[in-house]
Amino acid sequence: MAEEEEDDYLSMSFGGPEAKPQETSLQRIARQKKEAAERSRVPSKGELREREKLARETALATAIDDSNKGAKMMAKMGFKGGALGKSDDARTQPIELQLKNDRGGIGMDSEKKRKVRQAAEAMEEGKKKQKVGMDEFRERSRLEREEKRGEGLWWGAMKVLEGLEEDGGEDAKVEDGPDEVGENVPKIKKGDKLKDVNLLYRPLLKHRLEKERDRKMRYDLNNSLSTRNNASDSEDDKEASFDKRTDQLEDEDTEIEEYEALSFANRLERVVTELRDKHQYCFWCKFRYTDAEMEGCPGLTEDEHG
Repeated sequence: MAEEEEDDYLSMSFGGPEAKPQETSLQRIARQKKEAAERSRVPSKGELREREKLARETALATAIDDSNKGAKMMAKMGFKGGALGKSDDARTQPIELQLKNDRGGIGMDSEKKRKVRQAAEAMEEGKKKQKVGMDEFRERSRLEREEKRGEGLWWGAMKVLEGLEEDGGEDAKVEDGPDEVGENVPKIKKGDKLKDVNLLYRPLLKHRLEKERDRKMRYDLNNSLSTRNNASDSEDDKEASFDKRTDQLEDEDTEIEEYEALSFANRLERVVTELRDKHQYCFWCKFRYTDAEMEGCPGLTEDEHG
């Protein structure tokens, strides 16, 4: 067994290698002044808030034990520990403290959350309505385009039917839409009335008569009475003949009212069917066949013609 090393009493070392150096009087005075200045310094509001926050979090994180004043008071009244209440899931720890730093009343946070939730729901609902609105707009625009196209095709089919019946079976030039003012004088035979015309293209003649009537009204407004009195006899006879034709517009025509109440697609279908059955003419092929079978025609509808 090795002999223990004896202490060297002649060395200047006092204590072990980890011994702290002895504080001198000057160092002690400086330290005391520093501590006194620290104690006398008034902490700022931010520092006080940080201390309060740290103390609160420390207290809330510490479980209640026998050293707690509240627990001591409850122990004197007979409380032996455990949960408060009869149910098994009763609270064993106090309710957490929630500080309120603003000036709003109790429940203000819940009200704000409710308003934010309502605003979010309203925004979402607005997006849905906007999407539905765009879909409805596209669908409505599509239907309007189809309706307008159907109207143009219907006017063209009526002109074809009129040409085949009034011109001795000659093929008429197909033009979509109603006639312009001053074009195509109404083709009504002497002694006939507007009601005697085929119902399927009667609106075409009615439209022309209305255009002529409007033209005459504008003519009367733009010309003085003296100018009209100096007009030739032929012009007077022409106007008188026109007045007899336009008088037919005043007669009630329930058939044409019911016919015009149909959609343009239904009106077009009736005219196209009349052209095929009566004149062996296909409105989509733009061709008049020689027999009733109409061999080579794909069908009755436009879709069948591609």
